Order: sequence, then C-alpha cells, then structure tokens
Amino acid sequence: MTRIKGVRSEKAVLVGVLLPNRTFREDPLEELAGLARTVGARVEEQLVQRREVPDRTTYLGKGKLEALKLLVEQSGADVVLFDNDLSPAQTRNLEKTLRVKVIDRTELILDIFAHRARTSEARLAVELAQLEYSLPRLKQMWTHLSRIEGGIGMRGPGEKQLEVDRRLVEKKIRDLRRELAVIERRKERTVSARGKHRTVSLVGYTNAGKSTLMNRLTGADVLVQDKLFATLDTRTRRWQLPGWGPVLLSDTVGFIQNLPHTLIASFKATLEESRQANLLLHVADASSAEVLEQVRAVYGVLEEIGIEEKNTLLLLNKIDRVEHRERLDAIYSRYPRALPVSGATGFGVKRLAQAVSKALSKHFREVEVHFHSADGRLAAYLAEHGEIISRRYDPEGQVMVHCRLPARALEKISDAVTEVVSRDGRENKGMPQDRQSADGAA
Repeated sequence: MTRIKGVRSEKAVLVGVLLPNRTFREDPLEELAGLARTVGARVEEQLVQRREVPDRTTYLGKGKLEALKLLVEQSGADVVLFDNDLSPAQTRNLEKTLRVKVIDRTELILDIFAHRARTSEARLAVELAQLEYSLPRLKQMWTHLSRIEGGIGMRGPGEKQLEVDRRLVEKKIRDLRRELAVIERRKERTVSARGKHRTVSLVGYTNAGKSTLMNRLTGADVLVQDKLFATLDTRTRRWQLPGWGPVLLSDTVGFIQNLPHTLIASFKATLEESRQANLLLHVADASSAEVLEQVRAVYGVLEEIGIEEKNTLLLLNKIDRVEHRERLDAIYSRYPRALPVSGATGFGVKRLAQAVSKALSKHFREVEVHFHSADGRLAAYLAEHGEIISRRYDPEGQVMVHCRLPARALEKISDAVTEVVSRDGRENKGMPQDRQSADGAA
C-alpha cells in the first residue's frame, strides 16, 4: 500500500457509524478529526449514523449514503475518512458511489505511522503492516488484470497480473517478517543485557504527554509535539531516582482505541522495552474528556501484547489543565491509587519518584554482605544478581558490600548477610525471620 500523499492538502468529510459495541462519546468523531489534522487534511463536514449492524455493501444505510454523497458534492471534498474498518468490497462500492477516495480508520493510522517512522526498524514494521493490510485489497488497488503478453519464458496459459502482484506482496511480507524477527531477537538480547539495571517504561494513549514527562524526569531532550503518534521509536534515558539510584526509563509508541492488530504485531520489537520492564508507568491525559475510555483502551492493548499483569502505576498527567473537579472525581472513583502529575510544570514529580522507588523495592532487599575478598564466587554472584551500591575493605582482607538484591537471590547467601537496610535508613541486625518481615524491610 502506498502512502496517502494527497491527503495532506485535501478536503475531507468524516464519517462514523456507531455500533452497539462502541462507546458513545460526547463528540464521536473528535479523535478521527485529530487523525485527519495529523495528516494535514481539512475537515469540511461530518456525518454520524447509529446502526445495529453495518450494511454489507456500503457500511452506511441507503439514506445516509445519499446524504453523504450530497455532503461530498457540496463541500468539494477530495476524500472521505471513515472511523470504522471497511472491507475491500465496501470501500470499492463507496468509491463508486461517491466518486472520491474512501479511507478507513486502519489505513489512515497506517499512513500516519508511515510518515512518523524515522528508524529503519519502525519503517520495516510500518511497511509490513501496510502490506498485510493491502494484500486482500489488491483487486481494488490494482486494476491491471489483463494477461501478460507472451515472450521468452512466458509462453503457455500465462497468469493474471493480479496473481503476480499477490505473489510479490506475499514474498515481500515473508522477507519483512524475517528481517523483523532478526531485529526482535537482537532487541530481546539488548534489553535482557540490562539485567543489572532496573527498567521503567512509559506507556499510554497517544498524545498523553509521555515525552514531556520523560524530559521532566530525566532532563532528556526528547522531541515533544502536540500531535498524535509523535513518538514511534523507543527512547531510553537514565533516570536518577532518589532513594534508589539510576534506573533506565523508556518512552514508547502511544496507543489508540482500535489500534490495528497488524501494527501491534509489527511493532513487537519496539514494545519489547515494555514487555521486559520491571515497572510500567501508564500515562493518561487527565484533561481529556475521554480519559476513562483511553485508559481502558491502553489496558486492552497491554492485554493483547501479554503484559497486562505487569506491575503498573497509573499517572494522571496534564493535571494542571483539568478545569472540572468532577472529571477528577470520576477518575479517582474508578482508579483511587492514580497519581496526579504534570510533565509541563513538574507538579507531583517528587511523589512519583517516591512511588516508583517503593514499587521497585517491593521484591528487592537492600543489604550489607560481609565476606573475605578472596571469595570470588560470592563477589561474582552479587555482581550478577544485584546492584552494588558501595564497597568497604579492611586491612585483614574483609570486604563489606552494600547492595540491592532480589529476595529470591538473597535466600541463597543468607549466611553472609549481616544487615538488612530499610528504606528509611535504619539498620536491622540479622536476616528477617519470615517472608512477612522481609517485605516490611523492603
């Protein structure tokens, strides 16, 4: 599928069919309008219809189709953007009736991703998703169905050009999957190699302010734009977490309601940071009227990629923009532990750092381990499984290592542990007596 290059300067009519399984918003086409503006289209008219089931041939009912045709003619629109996913036949029938291009939601999102992709990995992922989307639509997209003219190697019954095109697309899809599989394995090795560092990943709805918050926390200079899908490529920066030390903070691609499945699969390597993170920070735009729907959409995508059970903190970002207290009350009634923050002003950042430190410490113990410097096996064990905070040596060759270890790793060296250090700095002699006291010492 080629990019929708012409959409950038074209007039558009937006169409949405509200089905029973979809959430009815105050402005049902607000998000589609944002997607249209992202590609530079000028929204001229909008049309909404409620239906129990879509029409098989044109998705819209006959009367609404006539109304849409009139809107297109009166506005001089060049393209019709649907907030639904259309079948190839429905798109073909609509274009035949309306005599303008018809783009469904998935194709529009794919086009935005194609324009936003910067790294070779992101470009490969988008190209794969585009080809998988276009494969069942070849008959609509390419109409050169005449048989290939004879020639050397082409004598015989021949075959339709459509079949040649389909084979070429299928081969390209296989090649891209192989390339992405190599990138995915390399990404897994890269992320796994960071085992000595705790990793935190920012996830959330597109344009929720993840990049702004990352800049605030890490002092990074990550690109910030008030546009949908401004970030497609994962960025990782060091975050000096008070009371804990350095952690790695990653900013990932934003999600959206009804995110195309082909994109989720194609961006598996990009989402590897989130899959292997020790903690997820789910950034939500508290100022959005659709914040609850957006939070649910993100949790749906996390479930789809298999990380919905990962330890997660919900952050209500852009809290400085919230004008109605009732909206906050509605959010807190559903998510009482959500943390209010503002990446723009820095509000709540200190409390967020404390919450992250507490969450990361949940399964870790800060301890002091006493052993002889000649015990290379124990020294290597601590370096492999823990985070070394400091070392002290005495003249007799003894070493005292202050480190942070997973609780499971700590059990194997309990004889060498002399002190368990609590988060408030007090030290308790000896090992905890049971699991409950160990949790308390964290």
